[in-house]
Amino acid sequence: GTLTIEVRIMNITPTPVNSSPMPFIPENPICQNILKQFMNQESADVIFEVGSGSDPRATARTSPTAFHAHRFVLQDGAPTLAELCKPGEGDLTAVPITDVKADIFHHMLHYVYGGKVSDEELNSNAKDLIDAADKFGVVSLKLEAEAFYVKSTTL
Repeated sequence: GTLTIEVRIMNITPTPVNSSPMPFIPENPICQNILKQFMNQESADVIFEVGSGSDPRATARTSPTAFHAHRFVLQDGAPTLAELCKPGEGDLTAVPITDVKADIFHHMLHYVYGGKVSDEELNSNAKDLIDAADKFGVVSLKLEAEAFYVKSTTL
């Protein structure tokens, strides 16, 4: 003898194809790991000393703001800035930056490390960010700031 079983399956309620929950798959942490190194004094091999030392509107000299960075991050993210970081005799290379405001340099360097510049900052500092990004080779930030600058400019 032979046993034959006939099975008929009917779907009563249609479900979307992607309705099943996806299993938890963690994202690659490299971007967050690099961002964690932003301003890390212990592992930095470059210090940017940003600020002219004096403000023409102020009566007192201001000390430059120090930004700790890593050559390996700058090589691809800000190639012109990386060229300024030739290794010195010590472990840490100090590079003076006199023609960019400290807050603009902070936003640009944070962006190079994978951070975001807020829409508010892009709107209020678009021109300065464009100039700094162009000077140091941060092409994607320049393009992003240019888009905000164009949007905010009225004829």
